[in-house]
Amino acid sequence: MLKKKEKTQFESPDRLNRLVAGTRILGDILSESSLRIDGEVVGNISTSAKVVIGETGLLRGNLNCAEADIEGTVEGKLFVDGLLVLRESSKIYGDIQTVKLHMEEGAVFEGVCKMGGSTPPKVATQANQNAEDLIY
Repeated sequence: MLKKKEKTQFESPDRLNRLVAGTRILGDILSESSLRIDGEVVGNISTSAKVVIGETGLLRGNLNCAEADIEGTVEGKLFVDGLLVLRESSKIYGDIQTVKLHMEEGAVFEGVCKMGGSTPPKVATQANQNAEDLIY
């Protein structure tokens, strides 16, 4: 008998934050729920859930999350606790640290990728974070 896959808390559609195309945020985003970015964020994103950066999405800053699915552009470091998916339209300019990586043909990645069982502490939650670690 097949079991129905239980949705994790961050996959729930009622716990999704969405930034639509044409919207620009200057500053850091801290969240406990999933995010979908189709606009532009200039700052760091930190969440214990999943982040989707749509084809028109742009992040100029660091990303710390549980899972990520990237179709757009990221200029900064990515720290992903689980699966990172780079779609064919994605452009990543920065280092990646993740547990699992799926990269489609056509995806652009310029940086260093480290894979392993654990990622560093969340950048946005570090008490003594240096200003040079932030990208704006």
